Amino acid sequence: MKFGLSSLRELLGSVKEAAPAAAGRLKGGAGSRSGSVGFEQRSRMMEYDQPLIWVVLLLMLFGMVMVYSASVALPDSPKYAAYSNYHFLLRQAIFIVISLVAGALAFRVRIETWQKWAPYLFAGTLILLVLVLVPGVGKGVNGAKRWLSLKIINLQPSELMKLFIVLYAADYTVRKQAVMHKLVKGFVPMAAAVGFVGLLLLLEPDLGAFGVIVCIAMGILFLGGINGIWFGGISALLGGLFTLVIVMSPWRRERIFAYLNPWEEENALGKAYQLSHSLIAFGRGELFGVGLGSSVEKLHYLPEAHTDFLLAVIGEELGFVGVLVVVLLFYWLVKHAFEIGRQAIALDLTFAGLVAKGIGIWLGVQAFINMGVNLGLLPTKGLTLPLMSYGGSGVLLNCVGLAILLRIDYENRVLMRGGRL
Repeated sequence: MKFGLSSLRELLGSVKEAAPAAAGRLKGGAGSRSGSVGFEQRSRMMEYDQPLIWVVLLLMLFGMVMVYSASVALPDSPKYAAYSNYHFLLRQAIFIVISLVAGALAFRVRIETWQKWAPYLFAGTLILLVLVLVPGVGKGVNGAKRWLSLKIINLQPSELMKLFIVLYAADYTVRKQAVMHKLVKGFVPMAAAVGFVGLLLLLEPDLGAFGVIVCIAMGILFLGGINGIWFGGISALLGGLFTLVIVMSPWRRERIFAYLNPWEEENALGKAYQLSHSLIAFGRGELFGVGLGSSVEKLHYLPEAHTDFLLAVIGEELGFVGVLVVVLLFYWLVKHAFEIGRQAIALDLTFAGLVAKGIGIWLGVQAFINMGVNLGLLPTKGLTLPLMSYGGSGVLLNCVGLAILLRIDYENRVLMRGGRL
């Protein structure tokens, strides 16, 4: 009898344990299998840098809102009379969707593939920079020829070069690691390549993009182990060359002097017109701003408010707090890029590490220059605020670059978890 009761208890226990699995199967899937799938999905999500994704999306969506606010009154002017009030908002939304799709595709490309194609992408972009200067091919706006018309979108090759110089400089540093301390074999070939890019950009002219590209290349070479003496000497030489370019160009020289004293009547109504109205916008914003959509400077006082001077509109409408949020988001983004690069180098992925840090340098330098121009800390230059300002090429290439950064972090996580790429 005892044996029968114990057997009955064991039978009831086994039925109780089997019930959840049977219920899972009745609902459309095996209980153990659904549990393993759920665990696998959760583990796969751990391999993606979700904070990076959210920060990028936040910057782009915040930028889209501010682009709409800054451009809503533009159709009142004769130049944009044919446009609707939502023209720039809709186009920026389309740019963001296209950029996200391009970023998703770029993320699927392995880093070793980017390294393999880096020299060819760099050479192809050089050809595009040459085509921009060909009469009838390049498209000019406000006296500068920087675009190639693709009907749907105007492609700006200098934006492509900012990304591909990161890949090319990182690949060059890895390939030439043994001779990076030598001037002729290590530095001169890279300097010649960047110099040729600079010549093409100065012919457009686009001194701002050239400055960003030089900072990217020099930054990657420094991180890659170039000789400190040569680096210091070349940096001084580049500083002298930039000064010479400014001194030999009357309109650039006038812009510099206007920047030093923007409130002089002649400057405030001339070369420093944008800067003076940008500073007025920040002054009106004070701590918390005048309110979203309530900017006065965007009402045809501040030119290019939706592109180069978007931060001034943010400062006027959302005040110091709004500007501080933007600054902190970019600070986090740059710092995070360097952390990802450091982790990649620790895993002996030197190319990936240099690319991650190069992307951080690119976004950090361009954001710093744009913010400095808006705040009157730097001379006025036509550089947009990454991810936020209106423009197709800029947002597209920013997204592709950050997708590569996300891929580097993904590969880091897979390797650290003992997986295989």
